[in-house]
Amino acid sequence: QVQLVESGGGLVQAGGSLRLSCAASGRTFSRYAMGWFRQAPGKERELVAAITWNAGFTYYADSVKGRCTISRDNVKNTVYLQMNSLKPEDTAVYYCAARSYTVVVDTTLWDFWGQGTQVTVSS
Repeated sequence: QVQLVESGGGLVQAGGSLRLSCAASGRTFSRYAMGWFRQAPGKERELVAAITWNAGFTYYADSVKGRCTISRDNVKNTVYLQMNSLKPEDTAVYYCAARSYTVVVDTTLWDFWGQGTQVTVSS
């Protein structure tokens, strides 16, 4: 079992930056792939970025490539999402998720979820 707690969301102007953090409980954090998803009002939840258990592979949605960086610290049991050059269309609730070892795009195949943190980008 993994419990996830996100932090770092907030209100930012377009062009600004935010760093989201997701703290995980449990001794086996290093065995899990971690992902950041987002869900805007009226839209489906989508995978934004993900990283494998050993950080050997990272995935980014086309909409955030070049603007976001996912990283993890397996000592601190934390995964981060650095978001730069934010746009109003990045406004959403951002969720952290975990699954064993590998990254998949399918939202339904992720096992553990955090409560989410709101990111609002004003124009």
